[in-house]
Amino acid sequence: MSIVEFLILLLVAGICGSIAQSLVGYSHGGCLVTIVLGLIGAVLGTFLARKLGLPEILNIAIGGQAFPIVWSVIGASLFSAVLALISRRKP
Repeated sequence: MSIVEFLILLLVAGICGSIAQSLVGYSHGGCLVTIVLGLIGAVLGTFLARKLGLPEILNIAIGGQAFPIVWSVIGASLFSAVLALISRRKP
């Protein structure tokens, strides 16, 4: 994987993470947190999809590797919702 492919991967992960944060309504952190959220969402979403026997939907090939867009957004949304529940501020 070249530098350009890695930067494209980070860009796609950031977009998926920002979509997930907007769906959940919880945003804590900046651009790097959003990128990490998208990468964690891709791992979590793909793991859940494989365990449930669901097909891979809307994959993008980056550097010879498939990046699951839909499962990344779903996994990042779940992870962001869990983070929102854990870090809920007390009134």
